Amino acid sequence: MNTEDEEIIIVKDAHGNTLENGNSVTLIKDLKVKGTSITLKKGTKIKNIRLTDDEDLVDCNADGIKGLVLRTEFLKKA
Repeated sequence: MNTEDEEIIIVKDAHGNTLENGNSVTLIKDLKVKGTSITLKKGTKIKNIRLTDDEDLVDCNADGIKGLVLRTEFLKKA
């Protein structure tokens, strides 16, 4: 039994849908990836997201880019 008060973080996409670990999402805007010359295009599907401690950020891998962190305001649950 855990006596600590654990805060449950609810992560939502741009349309208010609840996101969970392992969900697939679609980009709703073209995004330039910092540190590379790659631009992720609107409509790109990203599989198997991982939630972070911040409700506005998710961790994922896309198009050969490992450790990518995306803001939920640019994502739509697929």
